[in-house]
Amino acid sequence: MEKQMRAEREKREKILIAEGEKTSAITIAEGNKEAAILNAEAEKEATIKKAEAQAEAILKVKKAEADGELMVRKAEAEAIRMINEANPSNAVLTIRSYETLSKVAEGKATKK
Repeated sequence: MEKQMRAEREKREKILIAEGEKTSAITIAEGNKEAAILNAEAEKEATIKKAEAQAEAILKVKKAEADGELMVRKAEAEAIRMINEANPSNAVLTIRSYETLSKVAEGKATKK
């Protein structure tokens, strides 16, 4: 009888150990799953943030370029206005046009 009781206890012990190991394995697997999901979400968010930062940087560069171009155009317009107000002679205009042509000839478009 004692052998049977011992055998029964050993059987229950093995069952309990197996159930514990199973529960432990399931818990570990669920933890790994949650960690993988969180890592994927973090990577996704980081990628989105990087893309947003790059887009913002591009927009700032383009705006700065546009602002610079606008400043140049305003300065040119102001220079033309001042020249017109000064009512220059034809000789001055001819000299200025030659100077401008000289600068144009030195530009990249004329180089091969």
